[in-house]
Amino acid sequence: MCIDYWGLNAITVKNAEPLPRIDDLLDRVHGCRYFSKMDLKSGYHHIAIRPEDQHKTAFQTRYGLYEFVVMPSDLCNAPGTFQHAMNRIFHDYLDKFVIVYLNDILTFSRTVVEHVGHLDKVLSLLRQYQFKINREKCEFGRTRILYLGHEILAEGLKPDDAKVATIRDWPRPQSVTETRSFLGMTDYYCNFVKNYSIVAAPLTDLTRLDTQWEWTDRCEAAFRHLKHALIHHEVLKLPDPNKPFVVTTDANQYGIGVVLAQQEGKKLRHVEYMSKKMPSQKLPKSTYEKEFKELYAIYKALTHWRHYLLGTFFYVRTDHQTLR
Repeated sequence: MCIDYWGLNAITVKNAEPLPRIDDLLDRVHGCRYFSKMDLKSGYHHIAIRPEDQHKTAFQTRYGLYEFVVMPSDLCNAPGTFQHAMNRIFHDYLDKFVIVYLNDILTFSRTVVEHVGHLDKVLSLLRQYQFKINREKCEFGRTRILYLGHEILAEGLKPDDAKVATIRDWPRPQSVTETRSFLGMTDYYCNFVKNYSIVAAPLTDLTRLDTQWEWTDRCEAAFRHLKHALIHHEVLKLPDPNKPFVVTTDANQYGIGVVLAQQEGKKLRHVEYMSKKMPSQKLPKSTYEKEFKELYAIYKALTHWRHYLLGTFFYVRTDHQTLR
């Protein structure tokens, strides 16, 4: 049931509780081989509303007037409030063997014995706080599992096959709105696509307000390229904080493309791709000299991945002789 709380939300003091970054959550499962996923049943309804505030949620139906005694999902502060509650409940175990994104709970372990113990602690907390799980959406003791649109396995991370199939079968956009929808879907997996921002540039330019809609050959090529790149994606390595990172950068007149990698045996495996269009309207013309473009690529890479690189030893690889 959905209620329009536009008026109430407009005068509500906003909760600044941030939701976790999905990529940050997924990084926590490095080195684990066993996973269990739990979905809370009617998650927001586990949070009670104070009696003196219940009248604020009142709504009318053909059967009479009603008000919520538990938190409805249509309140603007519902996500932040619920995430805060989950963080407090699992505080002692967060990022050690459990991660939580709203009502999606993932438990991860290195061994079967360890996993049984972790599950016991998680389920005990849910029982203690009287949270109910949706059995149909739960999975236990898996070696590969879907979580937040990604498939997690011991070898690393890959996009959800169902989402990839949706992208594969996506019809050619016929309007700006449809183009934005396609870009929204592919952008969620941009870290799997080399030079994503550069490849998608003809499509992103098409969504600008000052651009007239015209599906050109460049748009068609970009559309097909993004589909092909995600259909033939690689399994990305989950970052290991105990190994040095390798940052490889490249730049041209259209943008920058960088990749973060780590050594695994004799092979260098990719952790994440990142790219950006060259900001032609924001940087002085001198920036387009070769050395400045390459330096700009290094700067953006180190800034983007500073949470991995700060305070650690890492390598930077560039094909520009002056910067070497």
